[in-house]
Amino acid sequence: MIPRKNPFRGQGGLMSPEFKALLDQSMEELRLKTSAHVAIARLGQAEKWNLDQDQGDLVFTLPDMIVTCPAQIIGSYDSRGRTWMWAWANPSIADNLKRDALKVKAYGLEHRVGRLTTAEWVGDETEAWKMTALAVMLCAAQGAYRGPAGTTFVFMTFGPVRLSKRT
Repeated sequence: MIPRKNPFRGQGGLMSPEFKALLDQSMEELRLKTSAHVAIARLGQAEKWNLDQDQGDLVFTLPDMIVTCPAQIIGSYDSRGRTWMWAWANPSIADNLKRDALKVKAYGLEHRVGRLTTAEWVGDETEAWKMTALAVMLCAAQGAYRGPAGTTFVFMTFGPVRLSKRT
């Protein structure tokens, strides 16, 4: 059962000022990293994307090059049901692709942040981005990507980007 009460909120339904500041800082860090990746690797121009779950690589195909980077799945957001599910709670995701999501869960347990330790919850896409941005920061990832899969979006972090000429 998906909790309807927002576990992201603290006492009286308010987010703690410290956690809000951390999320704001995470989002700003992700914005800066995304701008750099768009400028250098032209990720916004990709013709297609693919996640090779066996290799753990996120692959972007551009007109003249292939961009490859190691990836971790943080969670998925169902836009129809407005629900977020952490990768660590999804049995269809390989364990080797859940490491960053598990680090975020450990942080949530340590700091008693319900939204980070509740497997699935109702929210909006902005909150999904905040969870992913937090994962980027906590796990020292290079960036994040939201891959569409129908009405569901897979949120991933990625590591160092490798560029190769497309043949």
